[in-house]
Amino acid sequence: MGRGSSIGGVIIAIWLIIGVIAAGQRGYFDSDDANCAKAGTIVVTIIAGPLNYLGVNPKINCELPQPSK
Repeated sequence: MGRGSSIGGVIIAIWLIIGVIAAGQRGYFDSDDANCAKAGTIVVTIIAGPLNYLGVNPKINCELPQPSK
């Protein structure tokens, strides 16, 4: 474990923090409506990190099968 691994960890942490800030600015955490698409969109927005500020606007669409009656 060298100095490079700690620097890499700090860079990844900053990247993800920027992603959380971007998701918050887009209002993804404001709604009580929880579903697969919203959760997926939040996750990919956080992973995209600073790319959100370069025009990346990831969205996830998913449809879960309905139970039979």
